[in-house]
Amino acid sequence: MKRIAIITGASSGLGKGFAEAIENEMTLDEIWLIARRKERLQEVAGKLAAKAIPLALDLAKEEGLQRFHERLQAEEVDILCLVNAAGFGKIGDIKDEPLQEASDMINLNCRALAQITRDCLPHMKKGAWIIQIASIAAFQPMPGLAVYAASKAFVESYAKALHEEIRKDGIHVTCLCPYWVTDTEFIPVASAENKTDYKRTPFATKTTQVVAEAIKAARNNRLTCTPGVVSTFLKYSTKVIPDGLLIKIFNLYRKL
Repeated sequence: MKRIAIITGASSGLGKGFAEAIENEMTLDEIWLIARRKERLQEVAGKLAAKAIPLALDLAKEEGLQRFHERLQAEEVDILCLVNAAGFGKIGDIKDEPLQEASDMINLNCRALAQITRDCLPHMKKGAWIIQIASIAAFQPMPGLAVYAASKAFVESYAKALHEEIRKDGIHVTCLCPYWVTDTEFIPVASAENKTDYKRTPFATKTTQVVAEAIKAARNNRLTCTPGVVSTFLKYSTKVIPDGLLIKIFNLYRKL
């Protein structure tokens, strides 16, 4: 039986970072890399020492999810780790956001993550681990990032419940909630159609730091990983500060 790792969103950003790091963390027969962009996936795969299997799938679409399901069912695999890094966000008010874009965001950030996880669970054993990538946006409502923040709140809640459900099976679940990660595509893509570019990102993190802390947290079965001072502060402060005040603070930040 093949020992594999599965990473979604693997063509760039945190997904790419996990692909580069995980092959040094465990003995694998294959690393399955999943994303929409075939050329980028092949580029990432070509830099890995482990045997990489690039799967060009659009997980925001039913066809992409079905193709993954069929591929997994056709293989005899032992999944040692799953990293759900696929996702995207857009900055802008809800009234200005195209309905299809909002729908795709929910489908990818929420539905795909849950369905990929469900497909993988029967192929995981004691000692395996799952990293669900959320965001500090999961901790509070965010005007201008409303759909994205709500989708990441889903990820956090889902990860917490899953962590408890499969703890008895010895499978680890960690919810990764980073602050801005400056060397990814998120900020330029999210702000591409909006005047707000969010260039002011004090205490922002880097991919290598986030990935390293997340892998350590997953190995130790920590439920939540908040890499960096900002994400750790928000994890606790948002539990005691009322939403109305949080929104006012966030609105001030948007005006910087």
